[in-house]
Amino acid sequence: MVRLEGMRVERSFAFLDLCGFTSYTAIEGDERATNVLAEFRGIIRDIASRRGVRVAKWLVDGAMIVSVEPEPLVSAVLEIERRVDDGHSALPIRAGLGQGAVIPFDGDDYIGTPVNLAARLCDAAGPREVLAVPDFCESCLPWAEAGEPYELQVAGFAGPVQVIRLVVRSPGPATVTDPVCGLVLTAEFAVRRETGNGDTQLFCSESCALAWSGSA
Repeated sequence: MVRLEGMRVERSFAFLDLCGFTSYTAIEGDERATNVLAEFRGIIRDIASRRGVRVAKWLVDGAMIVSVEPEPLVSAVLEIERRVDDGHSALPIRAGLGQGAVIPFDGDDYIGTPVNLAARLCDAAGPREVLAVPDFCESCLPWAEAGEPYELQVAGFAGPVQVIRLVVRSPGPATVTDPVCGLVLTAEFAVRRETGNGDTQLFCSESCALAWSGSA
């Protein structure tokens, strides 16, 4: 028997799925549904690689994303939601986030309450809604914000669970657009980088700044 004591690691998890995919397939047909799914996965691959998070598994009309640190996960999920919401998909998405100590299992899987809770929060979320445990309040970049914690009855959990909603902050009057990810944010929240000709370029995060430097 394999003993798993002492093998726990700290990880952050997100589950995302396309809302109404089954109904869309029944109405629009398999070919259109396949195109929607391919577009959705392409968005996730692009953003996950740039933000430094990993797609642990594909779940037909969804995905499970894993990160060692919570901040890149929050940034990745909110960017995915915003990209999809801006018209890059025929269907909206929903997401659930959890974090904590888990047991790595069988290569790409994890066992533990944080994984289960992230999946259940995704199930409980509405279209264009990102639900998370309150621990993620401290993991938002300045262009993102967390709502007030509230209690939610989550399937599979005996009592109510404290959750928050994560959203992209509405930009103020002085806005900039990240040239890499396209996020519109208040200029004062941006990461600044000097260009070769002495100008200043603004980004939403270090990951986008690095991606821009690598492509320049």
